[in-house]
Amino acid sequence: MGSLTGIAASSGIAIAKAYRLIEPDLTVNQAKIEDVAKEIERFENAIAEAKQELELIRQKAEIDLGKDKAAIFEAHLLVLNDPELLNPIKDQIQADQMNAEAALKNTADQFISLFEQMDNEYMKERAADIRDVTKRVLAHLLKVELSNPSLISEEVIVVAEDLTPSDTAQLNRQFVKGFTTNIGGRTSHSAIMARSLEIPAVVGTKTATEEIQNGDIVIVDGLSGEVHLNPSEELVQQYREKQAAYEAEKAEWAKLVNEKTTSVDGHHVELAANIGTPADLVGVVNNGGEGVGLYRTEFLYMGRTQLPTEEEQYAAYKEVLEGMAGKPVVVRTLDIGGDKELPYLHLPKEMNPFLGYRAIRLCLEEQEIFRTQLRALLRASTAGNLKIMFPMIATLDEFRQAKAVLEEEKQKLIAEGIAVSDNIEIGIMVEIPSTAILADQFAKEVDFFSIGTNDLIQYTMAADRMNERVSYLYQPYSPSILRLVKMVIDAAHKEGKWAGMCGEMAGDETAIPVLLGLGLDEFSMSATSILKARSLISRLNKADMEQLAESVLQMSTTEDVVAAIEKAINK
Repeated sequence: MGSLTGIAASSGIAIAKAYRLIEPDLTVNQAKIEDVAKEIERFENAIAEAKQELELIRQKAEIDLGKDKAAIFEAHLLVLNDPELLNPIKDQIQADQMNAEAALKNTADQFISLFEQMDNEYMKERAADIRDVTKRVLAHLLKVELSNPSLISEEVIVVAEDLTPSDTAQLNRQFVKGFTTNIGGRTSHSAIMARSLEIPAVVGTKTATEEIQNGDIVIVDGLSGEVHLNPSEELVQQYREKQAAYEAEKAEWAKLVNEKTTSVDGHHVELAANIGTPADLVGVVNNGGEGVGLYRTEFLYMGRTQLPTEEEQYAAYKEVLEGMAGKPVVVRTLDIGGDKELPYLHLPKEMNPFLGYRAIRLCLEEQEIFRTQLRALLRASTAGNLKIMFPMIATLDEFRQAKAVLEEEKQKLIAEGIAVSDNIEIGIMVEIPSTAILADQFAKEVDFFSIGTNDLIQYTMAADRMNERVSYLYQPYSPSILRLVKMVIDAAHKEGKWAGMCGEMAGDETAIPVLLGLGLDEFSMSATSILKARSLISRLNKADMEQLAESVLQMSTTEDVVAAIEKAINK
């Protein structure tokens, strides 16, 4: 029995066996073998096992994630049927009496090196396919288990160093009851995805992979940030009761699913959801979302080997707009960079990727990618209430350039006889302090602001939000952050525009009372946070919260702000 403490990243409690999602040791030692025929047979059996496994993964990926995401596994199966790769391996086993593992690695490394040096993008992609396939076949030859979240078929808690967004997207809620990681923070993308999947998560434990073994019974408390290993029956019973109480509380919130979000004194605000794929709409509808405040389109580009086509994007955007049946949908244009990479773009490595070539900066440079996305969005605009938002805007000139490109594509479509909505609002994410400070000037040209607090906080506090060692500086209630938020909201209202927030702060029950008092018009959060937020706002008086907001803006520390909020809402 033992326990770890981390960051509560996704609410809920999970109790299940541990599943370590950790890369196994695939070290290969060369050896001379006596029975060549038997070694070739062993190699062919490993190939057959890998094929069978890949086919299962491909089928599951097609059902859960769609044909485009499953295409990568089809490419892997082609590699396993390629005589140009397989025959040299068998020849080396035979000619040099070499063990299959060594012959596989030698031959695969030669192909990988050859393909990686080519200018042809297709060939470079083949190098990645060969590397992945080699790893899978080696695992079968070495008799070690290769972790794969898509193959999990029993209730587990996933334990990992970290989870990439694509890893998290493949987790099956039926079996994956929670997860815990060594690194990460509340705003890391794995945590955000966990909230959208309603999977309890604790991140940033530092030592989860060292201390938890496969099969250990684990409790993940996504409410307090605690992880318990091999707990006593008494502790399990306590957590069963805590779990039941949390589920009962959720049942109470569910009664508000069809209600508007209104304070005690009748002030209405909009509670919207952050989504990553059209599949997330189920959660938005089930949780009473009044719109989509942030559609993270980068997930259309991830977990694949090439850029999505205009038609693929059009279909996804149209599905979301139709699914929301006239409710507002704010679509953020491609926000790649920082901790979100697209291997097939082959972007240069940067010293400070969060401050580098990303989001609108990349799109204005790589205009073919940008224009394809804008065309797809414009074509889909007639299917619903579309609002387009540009991320990472630092200067007015960037906004004007992006808007000009959008207008050019709109005019081209109209000239082609393609219908485009006349009522598309164009806004920006406010996530850079320079933009917040100049909000009064931006407000004259944009239709709306959406404050991206995840980045705004890290840039204002000069603290990497992915680094748990400086996580204490992720302070959404800092008076400096609240003053920036006020500047943005006031600037919007002065010009008759609306201001929303799509960072995780929008769904934070400590921040909500102050944000209500500051006059925030739209709160966009993980769908699973909506009903809890609605319940809280329905118990607040906006006039009282305005007084609270005025007082905390004059405070000097986060601790003072939190104490004032707790006193105000508990009196």
